[in-house]
Amino acid sequence: MGAPDAWFRVGDVSGAVPIRDAATLILLRRLPAGPAVLMGQRGAGAAFMPGKFVFPGGAVDTADAAVALATVLPQPCADRLGQDSARPAAAIAAAAIRELWEETGLVLGLPAPWPDAPPDWHGFAATGHRPAAGALRFVFRAVTPQGRPRRFDARFLLADAAEIKGDPDDFARASDELTHLQWVPLDQARRFDLPFITRIVLAELQARGKDAGPPASVPFFRNDDEAHQIARLGLGLGLGPGPGPGLGPGV
Repeated sequence: MGAPDAWFRVGDVSGAVPIRDAATLILLRRLPAGPAVLMGQRGAGAAFMPGKFVFPGGAVDTADAAVALATVLPQPCADRLGQDSARPAAAIAAAAIRELWEETGLVLGLPAPWPDAPPDWHGFAATGHRPAAGALRFVFRAVTPQGRPRRFDARFLLADAAEIKGDPDDFARASDELTHLQWVPLDQARRFDLPFITRIVLAELQARGKDAGPPASVPFFRNDDEAHQIARLGLGLGLGPGPGPGLGPGV
């Protein structure tokens, strides 16, 4: 995870915990025994969600906005990522791909030279690829509730593991941020020690079934107050109320 670049939402009171933009990449692998997702365990000493099994992800860095993606986000995912957001959609997509690389060593990109890659991307560029966002689907968004020591505005992006360049079981280039990296059967994932919001995301994935396209709308856990805790991106002009499967309080 790179050094986060914090910002305050409009309406935050003085001294509030800053909400950091974040991106998470969910890799879905279709195996003969059934679909599986890539997860790893955060360290016991981690400041945020210690010991929990999570998808690869982390804070959006300022340099991510300067990344020239080899393929762009599809519509309507790009528009929805840009809604109610201070970040360009492309920067969020780039951050998700970078975090996947840093935490798992897996490459989501296309073969191409990248001589002017930003410093945080030098390792990725050394593989001979440029990051590609064309296979990403924006499926979920959640803000950490008030009262937590750290808060993130996390966007969850989904990609088929078949888009990975190289061996999807080779984690030799991964950092030590996540341990016990493994492909977890989707129907067994909720047996692990998971954050609450990860359980909700898994329910959304199971509800999608084999649908590979962008969802009709994207659940958004706003967590700014009780009256506006849950919304959906993509309904009408953008934000609309309405819970998804299993949605409830807390993250």
